[in-house]
Amino acid sequence: MPEPGEPESLLAFPCDFPIKIMGLTQPGFAQAIMDVVLRHAPGFDAATMEMRKSRQGKYLSLTVTVRATSRAQLDDLYRELCDHPMVKMVL
Repeated sequence: MPEPGEPESLLAFPCDFPIKIMGLTQPGFAQAIMDVVLRHAPGFDAATMEMRKSRQGKYLSLTVTVRATSRAQLDDLYRELCDHPMVKMVL
């Protein structure tokens, strides 16, 4: 049940939630993102991270599916990913 004054979530927690993170192809990008994800979803299996380079190889897209336990967890994860200097976009 949501806290008073908090909007009701359209998600039912816990749930599997995919997140796509895009940045320039550079050394350490995938590891840096993995470190952020693991801070917020310690049970995330790194072997499930999907990586896809852009057609010309300039950008790298990472897809992680985390086991989300709350809206606050997802909000904190999105906030840290969006603020990361290597990240260009989070979907």
